[in-house]
Amino acid sequence: MKSLDGRVALVTGAGRGIGREIALLLARRGAKVVVNDLGGDWRGEGADEGPVADVCREIAEAGGTAVGDGGSVSDVDDAARMVQRAIDEFGQLDIVVNNAGILRDKMVFSMSDDDWDACIAVHLRGHFLVTRAACAAWRARAKETGAPVDGRVLCMTSEAGLYGNVGQANYSAAKAGIASFAVTVAREMQRYGVTCNAIAPRARTRMTEGTFGTLPGGSGGTDPWGPASVAPIVAALAGPNGSRYTGQVFVCGGGVAQVIAPYSVAAEVSFGDQPEVEDLEAFLSDSLGTQAGPAPFPDLGLTPVNRP
Repeated sequence: MKSLDGRVALVTGAGRGIGREIALLLARRGAKVVVNDLGGDWRGEGADEGPVADVCREIAEAGGTAVGDGGSVSDVDDAARMVQRAIDEFGQLDIVVNNAGILRDKMVFSMSDDDWDACIAVHLRGHFLVTRAACAAWRARAKETGAPVDGRVLCMTSEAGLYGNVGQANYSAAKAGIASFAVTVAREMQRYGVTCNAIAPRARTRMTEGTFGTLPGGSGGTDPWGPASVAPIVAALAGPNGSRYTGQVFVCGGGVAQVIAPYSVAAEVSFGDQPEVEDLEAFLSDSLGTQAGPAPFPDLGLTPVNRP
């Protein structure tokens, strides 16, 4: 089904794993794709043009259209260029999938400044730079034509960002920021006809090997943990019916799909005047009991890897 005929997509981090599967599926659905990937390792080090070339070749051999881009999403000029590449090559840009990411897992007391900065730069700054460039182009087009555009931004958050995960303070903070970023962009860009949603993927990739070890394989021709299991929700949100949904956070992969509820007030008390310390102690005890900790990380049936 060619539900994306006439649409142009930019997919970052599309040389391998989830990003590769997203680019391939969007192309099969009819989109022209800018395949971006710096080609570094899972720590964000090095560069390799091979993965992007391979994905572009696979799309072309299947009858689709793609161009490669080797820029870094964390570099302001590279981010602007990859958005402009879509416009220059195909005349427009309709879909942005912010997928590029790295890991620098360490316990907070062992984490270096560079571990923190590198993870925040690729994930959170990278989402911002690419999205800003795309939204500026869409806003300009909407103002020029006097009509809303039909733009889509898909952001990759993580359950580590939604719930917190041991050994991933940098990654979790970035991914939590991305979820809030997506909701904010949705509010800001709605008037221009642009939707923005966030997806927390569950899939086997180079990055999960260092977090959960080897995820289970499929049987009987199916593989719920394969990276291809995440791509369909991207295609759905990028497709004709995707314009109905914005400012949402989803989980997809590993055999499930979930809609995540936003933050909500779990308990409240009103004070007629400035509360005393004892008033707040009573409120905490009444609402949380005598002890409370973070909500448990979802039980995925996997054993996390020990981190230094």
